[in-house]
Amino acid sequence: MSTLLFEMLIPKRPVSHQAKNRENLQAWKDYVYGRARIEWIGGTPIVTPGLRLMLVYLCDDSPADIDNIIKPIQDALVGVVYADDSLVSDVDSHRRFLSDAIDITNLPSLLVTGVTLGEECIYIRVSLAENLEAYI
Repeated sequence: MSTLLFEMLIPKRPVSHQAKNRENLQAWKDYVYGRARIEWIGGTPIVTPGLRLMLVYLCDDSPADIDNIIKPIQDALVGVVYADDSLVSDVDSHRRFLSDAIDITNLPSLLVTGVTLGEECIYIRVSLAENLEAYI
């Protein structure tokens, strides 16, 4: 398992990168940025390349497209968690329906909190990327 550098839970439905209402998209990015500033205890942003961004979207029965929620979150962490999103080399995104049974046995505690909330949320984790063979 890769070295954890940062994690947080956003207790809101994400906004798609393709949202027609650009003000809503910007408000979402500002919200994520603000939450990251509160949660980030690392001081200055990470400048080391080779980061892995993992998102787990716990959704209702009409979810946003998983691929369209990555970019706004990745952008919102710039300047807080990492200096530039070009430092992120690996991205994992997962969508799970809250109506499905989710085994919380081996999940990180923040993700367990998200599951037990029972409302749409996003678990965000930044860690060091692993060697390619670890993923294949």
